[in-house]
Amino acid sequence: MTATAATPTAGAGRVSVARGYRFELVKLVSQWRIRLLVLACWIAPALFVAGVGQQSTLPSDTLFGRWMLATGWAGPLVTLGFSGTWALPLLTSVVAGDVFASEDRLGTWRHLLVAVRSPRRIFAAKALASLTVILLLVVGLAASSTLGGLVAVGNHPLVALDGHLLAPGDAAGKVLLAWACVLAPTLALAGIGLLGSIVLGRSPMGLLLPAIVALVMQLAQMLPLPVAVRLALPSWAFIAWNGLFTGPAQLGPLLIGIVVSLLWALTATLLAYLLFLRRDFTSLTDEGSGRRAVTAGLLPLAALAAATVAVVAATTGATGSGISQAKVQHSLATEFAHLYRMQTWQLNRPAVTEAQLKATATCNKGSVRVAAEGPGNDWRCVVSWHLPGVQATGTAVYQLDVTSDGRFVADGDGPKEVNGYFLVRTPTGDAPNPLWQFDGDLALLRTSKG
Repeated sequence: MTATAATPTAGAGRVSVARGYRFELVKLVSQWRIRLLVLACWIAPALFVAGVGQQSTLPSDTLFGRWMLATGWAGPLVTLGFSGTWALPLLTSVVAGDVFASEDRLGTWRHLLVAVRSPRRIFAAKALASLTVILLLVVGLAASSTLGGLVAVGNHPLVALDGHLLAPGDAAGKVLLAWACVLAPTLALAGIGLLGSIVLGRSPMGLLLPAIVALVMQLAQMLPLPVAVRLALPSWAFIAWNGLFTGPAQLGPLLIGIVVSLLWALTATLLAYLLFLRRDFTSLTDEGSGRRAVTAGLLPLAALAAATVAVVAATTGATGSGISQAKVQHSLATEFAHLYRMQTWQLNRPAVTEAQLKATATCNKGSVRVAAEGPGNDWRCVVSWHLPGVQATGTAVYQLDVTSDGRFVADGDGPKEVNGYFLVRTPTGDAPNPLWQFDGDLALLRTSKG
């Protein structure tokens, strides 16, 4: 009778993953800091975008920042750029980096194991709960910034990174896709957070690990490293969404960044799972082990990074910085032609097409003796174009600041009536001359157009 009674009791005590997931999700959202983060992500971006829309100065040093008074679709892209650099790494640190370590601080592992009776189900429940909260935060950032921009500025066309206008419907689709693309590197940081939370235990380093890894990768993107190394880091996917806003879209680097990020997410989560199953839960004061962190966390991820660099270099043929004279000249001439048409329309001049303009650019890095390649703020370009019925060739000078990730800022250097500073009238109000200063993006991988 005793054995018979024990069987249903054991079956009744079995906790499913779904039930454990609900329990862990309630534990997470009951924490004041998680509630505060959710509230901030769903409110702060809208207030920021709406506030900028009421100012006379713009964050022009941020990608799409100079267009925040022209269209509501620029706001979510500015927020996305900030989120990829700072917000998302910090959010994943607070959520995924603490989901296991909190049990160490509270000393509740024994109670949880007695209740659930399966480390596998505990891991699945905690990982899914943290992923749900992270997705909620990302959706809040995207939805809030988009709503704030549309309400404050309006549903107007967006100027892409090659100068052509995106209709509101096209802009909406690309903005949504850009936010969806950064989910992959966010998952990579979340996996690193789970790994740090398990390996380092109650140590504060476990909580900070995703933010530290993201900071190191961001610094690596700023250094003059080969393009194959850049594309093989998960942080590249936080940048590669820029390629959606060129024509044609630069999908190759974006897809590489997403695949690499998912590989990192899978590897880090699998390492965290295996280490969790091997953990000694009899110790109530697990502070983590530095040796274990290196052998079980750092070395496998370093090996993965080396492998992805080798694969990317072999499959893409990418060498050097990926920034060449031909690419700079082609991108600048293309964008100039698009923006010239916009300026022509704003100034009520006779319409002209890009084919009629036949715009070309000649660029160097301050001197013909210096190799015209690689990042730098010493690029100097002369753009030439032709107008129908006009014999003389028009020319305009630009100073370019090209960053290592392929973004460039073109600053007009005359003649003043072409690319100098003056205001033009637009449907949304007076705005600076579109040919004065503008942002662009280079295709770091080889393309058919060089």
